[in-house]
Amino acid sequence: MNPDPALRPRSITSEESDRMKNRRVTLFLAAFIPMFGAAMIALAERPAKVVRVGFLSHIAAKDSSSIADFLHGMRERGYVESKNLIVDYRSAEGQYERLPALAAELVKLKPDVIVASTSVSTRAAQQATATIPIVMVAVADPVEQGFVKSFATPGGNITGVSGQYEDLVKKMPELLKAIARNAWRMAVLVDASHASHADWLRQTRAAAEILPIKLLPFEVNGPEGFDSAFSAMRKEHPDALLVFPSPKFFVARKQIVDFAQAHHMPAVAACAEFTEAGGLISYGLHLPESFRRAATYVDKILKGAKPGDLPVEQPTQVEMVINLRTAKALELQIPQSLLLRADKVIE
Repeated sequence: MNPDPALRPRSITSEESDRMKNRRVTLFLAAFIPMFGAAMIALAERPAKVVRVGFLSHIAAKDSSSIADFLHGMRERGYVESKNLIVDYRSAEGQYERLPALAAELVKLKPDVIVASTSVSTRAAQQATATIPIVMVAVADPVEQGFVKSFATPGGNITGVSGQYEDLVKKMPELLKAIARNAWRMAVLVDASHASHADWLRQTRAAAEILPIKLLPFEVNGPEGFDSAFSAMRKEHPDALLVFPSPKFFVARKQIVDFAQAHHMPAVAACAEFTEAGGLISYGLHLPESFRRAATYVDKILKGAKPGDLPVEQPTQVEMVINLRTAKALELQIPQSLLLRADKVIE
């Protein structure tokens, strides 16, 4: 007996087979896509690698824009605090004896890099670690001070931006003489603990003799050093004052400026903050650029570069700032040629 035709097996056409395959794929994707999407969202929400940087300074943050300048440079390279960057700040607040302990604190936090401003902070960081990369900023004579083997090949764990001040300090007597034409005897404030000041004094004295100007050095040594130096200076009655670059003098810039103003002495220094505090003129490195450049070094090290292979940069920007208010108080006329050369004039 023949079976009912309706019950006979029927061959599946190729079109029907394709439809069935497509349906199975659709069901599979419908089940898989939500899981895949959730995984992708989780991956996207996973935070980027967070890097840790130690920032060691000899001065208080409120006394310097260096931290803001450094962070600006880091943001330009994609590092933002509270997102993928942690910066541990340690400041000696002008008390240099605290720097070794502060450097040791940073090392215990195991940062990827330590940024150290000027020689005193770099020295403390160097003594605290020989393995964590250190990026120095505004360090005078880094080879002579033993921080690097050479500018081209630093070696070791330190590199960064130097502060080649010798050409700047030699220019100071000439700049001051251009304004204070009757200044033939100039006092020089010297930091007895600074590794480069003796050499700078020798070079500056040779440059001053050509003008001719007589330099009278007054050393600041120890916590009571300013009182002693100022007392000796009062006895000599110099016509003007030169202030060599020094972290110690930066911290005490208001005290120095007040002394100069009280004794009617035009004064020149190497940092803009000195002139902003009331000094007559400053001629020195453009520090904001140096700290932004430090961020470039940090970025390269975080990407795998060895500090010993990164050449030390010498600063390229020099900044002149003139305080016209101080000039008026001292009854001095600023030559037009200097005003045109100034990067900033305080009126």
